[in-house]
Amino acid sequence: MRTLRIVFMGTPEFAVASLKTIVENNYQVVGVITAPDRPAGRGRQLKESAVKQFALSQQIPVLQPINLKNPDFIKELALLEANVQVVVAFRMLPKIVWEMPEYGTFNLHASLLPLYRGAAPINWAIINGEEKTGVTTFFIDEKIDTGMIINQEEVAIREDDNAGTLHDRLMASGADLVSTTLRQIKEDTISVIKQPSLQPEKTAFKLTKENTRINWNQPASVIHNFIRGLSPYPVAWTSLNNNNKTNTVKIYEVSIVITENKFPIGQLLIEDNQIKVSVPDGFVILHQIQLPGKKVMSAKALLNGYQFAKEARLK
Repeated sequence: MRTLRIVFMGTPEFAVASLKTIVENNYQVVGVITAPDRPAGRGRQLKESAVKQFALSQQIPVLQPINLKNPDFIKELALLEANVQVVVAFRMLPKIVWEMPEYGTFNLHASLLPLYRGAAPINWAIINGEEKTGVTTFFIDEKIDTGMIINQEEVAIREDDNAGTLHDRLMASGADLVSTTLRQIKEDTISVIKQPSLQPEKTAFKLTKENTRINWNQPASVIHNFIRGLSPYPVAWTSLNNNNKTNTVKIYEVSIVITENKFPIGQLLIEDNQIKVSVPDGFVILHQIQLPGKKVMSAKALLNGYQFAKEARLK
């Protein structure tokens, strides 16, 4: 039986669940590597990452390098004498870092690799209408999300899931998979498989202003998946043309009606306290919407204080 000395690398809330499970299973965590504190909020005060906050609550030493290749950081990392490194929602590591521990460096990824390699696997799985996704642990190598697979666990995507609800279930499943992987390393029972080559590849591209804009020319079901795959973050957006003004509007939640439709694409129809958007095969009904400088609100609440012109449309 091996004695593990673990360095954990991660930054957001998604990673905290894995670190918490490691601690609760009485593994020795000799250090945590996380992002530097960053200005946040209106006051631009420095904010600690979720992982740092948890690590400090457990009296675990924390390192926050700006440059992972910095010689001083490499020395500090080596002094921790870790024999395994666990990476969850962190940056790409240089070879000098991931090859350092005796038992390797493994990563938790929120997809069934090789599907959805990249920055936003949870979002793109929903956007693309997948019925299942999952979590994968794999040993890091020179490329992004391409290393030898250790373990995988499937997670169903429900019809009512958005990126937030699926994130939370994958976070819990991922923490369990990290624990299983560490137990196998401890017992020296690890077995790995090479990632198969898939054509065409499905990639989890980084989400940007450009690729999060709603295209109302698409079928209703595609638009529905797009919006729920980006909710509650970073949120799908569109342009509202109303009363000769154009504003950017964020859409958090919708439902759809498939029916014959002769209205122009993007035309808004206000009926029975509902806001409906005309699309090629029916209507998208807006439930949660956010105007510039306003809070997220229901369509009914919005209609209580906001007037749409007869020719208002989204585009």
